[in-house]
Amino acid sequence: MQETIQTLRTRIDALNLQLLEILSERAKVAEEIGELQTQMGTAHYDPVRETEMLEALTQTNPGPFTDATVKSLFKSIFQASMQLEDESDKVKYLTSRGTRGEDTVVYVGDVAIGSNHAPVLVAGPCSIESREQLEAVARFVSERGVTLLRGGAFKPRTDPYSFQGLGVEGLQLGREVCDTYGLKFVSEIMDAADLPAFAEYADMLQIGARNMQNFTLLKAVGRSNKPVLLKRGLSATIEEWVMAAEYLLYEGNPNVVLCERGVRTFEKYTRNTLDVSAVALAKLETHLPVLVDVTHSGGRRDLLVPLTKAGLAVGADGIMIEVHPNPAVALSDNKQQIDFGTFDRYLEETGYHKKLSQKRHEVYGF
Repeated sequence: MQETIQTLRTRIDALNLQLLEILSERAKVAEEIGELQTQMGTAHYDPVRETEMLEALTQTNPGPFTDATVKSLFKSIFQASMQLEDESDKVKYLTSRGTRGEDTVVYVGDVAIGSNHAPVLVAGPCSIESREQLEAVARFVSERGVTLLRGGAFKPRTDPYSFQGLGVEGLQLGREVCDTYGLKFVSEIMDAADLPAFAEYADMLQIGARNMQNFTLLKAVGRSNKPVLLKRGLSATIEEWVMAAEYLLYEGNPNVVLCERGVRTFEKYTRNTLDVSAVALAKLETHLPVLVDVTHSGGRRDLLVPLTKAGLAVGADGIMIEVHPNPAVALSDNKQQIDFGTFDRYLEETGYHKKLSQKRHEVYGF
């Protein structure tokens, strides 16, 4: 009796393999049909066709399964094939972990951002106001190990009568000062027409929150070979933010760093609301490095340390912060930039003077 059971089980095993082979062949044919339907612009699901197939199967059903069981079994096969067709039809996004599993590391000169590299710190004034101001900041931050200097030469301002930046002169100053102090220069580009000047003077192009969906600018910057820092828009969803990055990668530029800078909410205690979940999700869903702008996300000096710790704790690859010799007289964002003494205390309280591990266990004890 046991030998008979074993013999029958062997037959079952062989039949399973035959079924799998036939199902795989059927799936390939279904995929081909799906591709043709996509090219024709027609829907993959055809209820009339499904009904015809089920009727043909039940009419020739030899048993022992009932017609209802046969319909149920084949509906499962139809559904699996439909899911396969839909999956094949999906766009393979360049930003997706499904397209690239390993972390992207973006190099700004010899400065590595992302993956297992220690978190970077991007520091500098909101706006480049003069040579004296920029040199003072560059000298100060370089002495503290900062390698990426931020500074706006073109400033998008809500008030048209406020300081708009020094323009190309500011870019030239940024390049000269960074060369003097061994820094890499990060600056915001607002217009595709300015790309030649940025290509000459800047090491990394920042696309600001207000231009995150400036698709003409995204396409132009995507065709450049410069690393890009892409800030999330004021009210942009995570999907919109990632799709903006997709524009850059699609145009051929893989050197993209995302930056969460806080989103606009109903909250009045802060300038914006830092979305730490966006940092974690961007790290999970994309392979791109992610920074956190702690200056704009809170808009308060007393929040810089906790926001930095929060950003790094959820996996950020670096922090952006605004530093000015005398914030009280700054021509832009004077209420949220910090002076040199405050920056030193910030470094000490965040542990940024230490080399942090990938998981930030050493400093924050998680």
